Amino acid sequence: MSSLPTLADQVENLLPQTQCTKCGYPACRPYAEAVAGGEAGYNQCPPGGMEGVARLAALLDKPVIPLNPANGIERPRPVAVIDENLCIGCTLCIQACPVDAIIGAAKQMHSVVPALCTGCDLCVAPCPVDCISMVDVTPGRTGWDAWSQADADAARERHQFRTFRLRREKQENDERLAAKAAAKLKAVENEPTLSPEEKAAQERKKAIIRAAMERARLQKEKMAAASPTRPAGLEDVSAGVRRQIADTNQKLEAQTTQATQAPQAKDKQ
Repeated sequence: MSSLPTLADQVENLLPQTQCTKCGYPACRPYAEAVAGGEAGYNQCPPGGMEGVARLAALLDKPVIPLNPANGIERPRPVAVIDENLCIGCTLCIQACPVDAIIGAAKQMHSVVPALCTGCDLCVAPCPVDCISMVDVTPGRTGWDAWSQADADAARERHQFRTFRLRREKQENDERLAAKAAAKLKAVENEPTLSPEEKAAQERKKAIIRAAMERARLQKEKMAAASPTRPAGLEDVSAGVRRQIADTNQKLEAQTTQATQAPQAKDKQ
């Protein structure tokens, strides 16, 4: 039996999911939790505009108040456009995009997928060559008039999957580094010692490696304690994101199987 949505869930469902951080929080979900907890005003979301304020006011049984100008102004929906002649392929915009709407690779020209862009502006500031412009694509229509619930739902799914992907990539990288450190420690332990000085140097190497491994372990425990359920667990993401995760894991398993079988087939030949 599924649990009833919390107030934070209901607030989040009324947000446009642009993940723009203009509300003062790193994403829509933290802002929703802050609003539900009374820690943030319900008028801090410029992309939602006054219609968004009215929706939240109705949910919270509060009066409709003006959008807080400190967070920005209501405006037509913009889309990021990259000047291909100026782009140097630094990937900083890709790293900044909260919904994976920018495609490209290091030292290659990048492009924005307009249908996926939420107009968050987050890719503009990191660009070292100022090749990104925000172009209005809904003149005369602002806030929720320029954005649909389907757009919001799709943006949330992309943001959730990106969060999952980044967490998975970090975990895999941490595991690779831990394995490398363990192998290095084993190699050091197996090094022959020819003198007291070399033995002392070997012990110093071991201490340095063990200290690095312990720092990595403590950092991993700290991250797990700071976020025990979100976003590590799959119970908090939508069915669409779960399908993407399942497809990604299936592809990774297939690649691993193929890589394992290739040497065996070569040996048989």
